[in-house]
Amino acid sequence: MAEYILTVTASAEDAGVRLDAFIGYNTDELSRSYAVKLIEKGRVKVNGDIVTSKKRAVSEGDTVTIDMPEPEPLEITAENIPLEIVYEDEDVAVINKPRGMVVHPGPGNPSGTLVNAIMYHMGDSLSSINGVIRPGIVHRIDKDTSGLLMIAKNDKAHESLAAQLKEHSVTREYTALVYDNIREDEMTIDEPIGRDERNRMRHAVNGSAARNAVTHIKVLERFGKYTLVKARLETGRTHQIRVHMAYMHHPLAGDELYGSRRQSSKIEGIEVHGQLLHAGTLGFIHPSTGEYLEFHSNLPEIFSNVLNKLRKIN
Repeated sequence: MAEYILTVTASAEDAGVRLDAFIGYNTDELSRSYAVKLIEKGRVKVNGDIVTSKKRAVSEGDTVTIDMPEPEPLEITAENIPLEIVYEDEDVAVINKPRGMVVHPGPGNPSGTLVNAIMYHMGDSLSSINGVIRPGIVHRIDKDTSGLLMIAKNDKAHESLAAQLKEHSVTREYTALVYDNIREDEMTIDEPIGRDERNRMRHAVNGSAARNAVTHIKVLERFGKYTLVKARLETGRTHQIRVHMAYMHHPLAGDELYGSRRQSSKIEGIEVHGQLLHAGTLGFIHPSTGEYLEFHSNLPEIFSNVLNKLRKIN
């Protein structure tokens, strides 16, 4: 018997999108790969009919229901990894993820991830909605992005937080260092993002199965060759800030995936190896109390060191 049913209705912009991609894009709690497994097991219906082909295209108005299975026993090894827990109660936790830590296990990263750490620190007090390898994970940030993540400690909390993400009501503000001088003090980037068909590791503006993506940018400091900005997410597409800033010809400093090959891994002599991007502000409505909670975290040391160096020479 399923633990619960997820229901998603296709909008006009979903028309023509493959079923697995539609589920992955429209349910923050389910990955596309996990959606494929559910489709193949006959747990997904479109307008009441079971569909077992992940390639089935959805149409505007289609009602997709996902019959969520009972959670499998978790087989991830809990590891005693130091973890900065900014906030925790019986429903949610807020974690300050360090730069360089992968969020969940995967090929090439079987251990040492945030999931391994929260399994140790929180044990069985994690939601099971996102499958075996992502207990409690409602949203993600990239390996080399540091900062705040919310963790769901039960399925009710997970559903509430996921709904807030879908409604774009979660406050998510990032600090980023980008290349070159941005002349405007503020700008909004409203460009759809999908998979880059030429490189499966990347996403791109107007890529495959592109979804609307909106990022609000505010300049904080200018350093001539670099600009420090605050980026506020209205939507939350994969690599959104990195893709949007690269599209605007201001890729993130240190970004080895979206930056130019001519750009160095060093910034004024400091090795960075990975984008300088920090999720410094996170706010959401508490699933049980209805209270708005907002959290802040300081920049990681390497990010601060780079800024201090830039301030000295500018």
